[in-house]
Order: sequence, then structure tokens, then C-alpha cells
Amino acid sequence: MGGIGRLLRFPRPDLKPRVATAVQRIDSEQDLAAGLDALVAADARLAAMRATAGPVALRRVAPGFASLVSVIVAQQVSRASAAAILGRLSAACAPLAPETVRAAGPDGLGRAGLSRGKQRAVLALAAAVADGTLDLDGLTAREAGAAIAALTALPGVGPWTAEVYLLTAAGHPDIFPAGDVALRAAAAHGLALGRRPTARELAAIAESWAPWRSAAARLLWAHYRTIAGREALLAP
Repeated sequence: MGGIGRLLRFPRPDLKPRVATAVQRIDSEQDLAAGLDALVAADARLAAMRATAGPVALRRVAPGFASLVSVIVAQQVSRASAAAILGRLSAACAPLAPETVRAAGPDGLGRAGLSRGKQRAVLALAAAVADGTLDLDGLTAREAGAAIAALTALPGVGPWTAEVYLLTAAGHPDIFPAGDVALRAAAAHGLALGRRPTARELAAIAESWAPWRSAAARLLWAHYRTIAGREALLAP
């Protein structure tokens, strides 16, 4: 069996002899460099990607309502479309906060370009933050599984949205948004898989990169930029 099947059977590299544990968060370029150093020391495929990918972006934003809204807006649309919609939404709801979003309502969000599903998601988020049901600042300090569960309990917020938010806003070191289309494309090319892996297949492959899966995601996004000639995310 070749390609993905071979990789899924590949023994898991053990990063622990090189780095006992990941840092609490990836907050700085130094934190990211430590993760990348551990990854490339354990996995030659990632070393090859790092050599050609150019700068690996830190991709950190301040946690909070506006940051999570920007990730919701970016769901299943191109980077250019997400930027345009977010620009209109930010202008219509200045400042971008629960109160201004709730005042705009579905009609205002629709005029900004949000689909009905995203309108429901953003309004549900605004209500949860406004009534104290969801503490976005406190969420960044929670264990990844618990934080993802709290976010995906909101209507219209799926695993990709929760994972990207926690990776960029919380700096969690071991989150990997395996459903991300750009990560799947980068893995197919950089790992010579022969085809684009499914989200489930890529999640299985990424298990070998724990406890630094967030650094691996950043490296694959950088590799995607190299092969596609454009950024994958609405980059901070």
C-alpha cells in the first residue's frame, strides 16, 4: 500500500526525547521556532517543507468577539471574499461587538454579505457573549477539547471554526484543523500522498506531530502559500 495508506501505518515519531512538552501557548516567534525545531528533528518530510516554505507566520490575534466573528466569516469562502465581507460588516457594526451586531440584526448582517447560516452563528455568538454564557477570554485558558466543545455548542460553529480560533487567538500548541482545505492540499503535495487526504486521514497523520500540531499547521499553511501563490487564511 502506498501514499496515504503507507503514512497511516508509519510509526509515530516520538518528539518527547527532544522536547519534553510543548510550551503552554505559542505566543511568540521563539515559541513557534521551538515547535518547528522539534518537528523537523523528528520528521524529515517536515524538514524538507521548512527548507522551502519561507517564513512561517505566527498567526496570532487577540482573543475576543471580533476575532471569532472573522473566523466565522471565513468559513467556506475564499480569502478575498472573507476580507470583503468582514470589511463591510466592520463598517456596518462599528465597533464590531455583540451590541452592534445585535442591533444590526439579520437584515444588517445580510446586507454585509453574510449567509443566513453565518447570520445565525454570529447572532448566537453575540447573545452568548452578551449574557455571559460564553467567556471568550477565559476560554483561551481551557483545555483544548473543552474549549472546542464550548464553541461548537453554538449554532453554526463547527470544529474548523473552533480550532482555527483557538490556534490563532489562544495560541494552543497542539490543535490541528484537519478539515482545512489548504492544509489538506499542502499535505498532499508536501508529504507526496498522491491525492488530497480526507480530514479524518489528515488528522490521523497529524497525530505523529503531537504535542506541536499547531506549529505543524502553521508550517503546512506556509507550504500552501509556496505551492499555491496565495495565503490560505484571512491572515492576521
